[in-house]
Amino acid sequence: MSEPIIASSSRASEDGAPTPIHCLYESELAAFVEARPSFVKGFVALEDFKAKAGQVLVLPTPQGAVDRVLLGLGTRDKAEAMLFRALPSRLPAGDYRLAAVPDGFDAGQIALAFALGAYKFDRYRPRTGDEPRRLVADENVDLHEVHAVAHACALARDMVNTPANDMGPLQIETIAREIAERHGASLEVITGDDLLDQNYPAVHAVGRAAVPARAPRMLELTWGDGAHPRVAIIGKGVVFDTGGLDIKPSGGMRLMKKDMGGAAHALALGRMVMAAGLPVALTVLVPAVENAIAGDAMRPGDVLATRSGLTVEVGNTDAEGRLILADALTRAAELKPVLTLDLATLTGAARVALGPQVIPFYTPDDDLALEIEEGAREACDPVWRMPLWDGYREAIEGDIADLKNDPDGWAQAGSVTAALFLQRFAPATGAWAHFDIFAWNPKARPGFASGGEAQVIRGLYGMLKSRFPKAQA
Repeated sequence: MSEPIIASSSRASEDGAPTPIHCLYESELAAFVEARPSFVKGFVALEDFKAKAGQVLVLPTPQGAVDRVLLGLGTRDKAEAMLFRALPSRLPAGDYRLAAVPDGFDAGQIALAFALGAYKFDRYRPRTGDEPRRLVADENVDLHEVHAVAHACALARDMVNTPANDMGPLQIETIAREIAERHGASLEVITGDDLLDQNYPAVHAVGRAAVPARAPRMLELTWGDGAHPRVAIIGKGVVFDTGGLDIKPSGGMRLMKKDMGGAAHALALGRMVMAAGLPVALTVLVPAVENAIAGDAMRPGDVLATRSGLTVEVGNTDAEGRLILADALTRAAELKPVLTLDLATLTGAARVALGPQVIPFYTPDDDLALEIEEGAREACDPVWRMPLWDGYREAIEGDIADLKNDPDGWAQAGSVTAALFLQRFAPATGAWAHFDIFAWNPKARPGFASGGEAQVIRGLYGMLKSRFPKAQA
């Protein structure tokens, strides 16, 4: 597939000028129409184009060719770059350019939005002969960064969209290895019963019921100069979640191919960091397991050891993600990072609280929270800080073990109590934040195809760039 964003210089030797895209606020539409031939006014009225946010209108010439495109920005107080995601699916094949970058917009963010909107998952139903829609970028756009971020987001979406029969622990390992080789990183993999020897008992317990070809494993990717600040990124990699012996109903199991969304996001964010050459020592940790059902599956009532030494009573085998993250967070703590970020499709309670589009995050560090929120705003990558509420801590205290993986029902706040559980294992040094992502669009909307979605990592990438700036050349 050709790149959805191309440089203006690449047009020099090609025939035909790119079609202009006019970006209009609702308040600008009338003046724009009055300055154009009368047929434009008629066509705008016929199509009921009012320049509302995300509206797209392709204006033809009198001969029927594409003359120009109008994109509605809505009102100035709500316009954002992600509106440009709507364009690729609504345009005829061809090359396009902005007539002008709207005031207050960043040309790079516009280009990235267009690239994100061009994403298609066609692994199982290839679309042959589908001609591309391409945006000719503003000359100031860093095409390398736009393509790197867009490709990383596409990787995360591809991984989430791929069904579990083709996206097991081995496939996640293979992807991690390809990323490591591409960027000169190292990858250590601990598999099967070796997890017990190497003290990852919770990862082993969750994944041991899977068939040998889908054995659990711990992935540790390391990149960068060890003298730089250590950053740890952790992703939950449950390739399929049956619920274990506390089996999910069929409706709850249908989308559990996406329960490795945290792993996909962690690898994608790590890839962005490496592609940008940020001055950090990066560690990406991915526990990859299948929560399967077999004779040796963990049982309700079992007490599990963890890498930290804390014991956990299993109240519900369907609360397995926090168990594997416990071992991964403990490993991160051993590296003494200045910053640890964990991403996981962890609780349905997060969706009850904020729905599929806004992602809750948890951190005890107010300064980090502000940085995350600023990065999210700049990237139009919505998040919402949730409380690590002390009053609910006793809900995860164990009866016969240190902790239990299913909180007492009186606490009710399932996403909060899951975060409180993870906090018990988070590094004591440096800052930590947990993201309870969804990684999925349950409903298609312009520029956002239904299915796998990359969430929070564009904002986190922006935050990391600000926190760890590259030296000026």
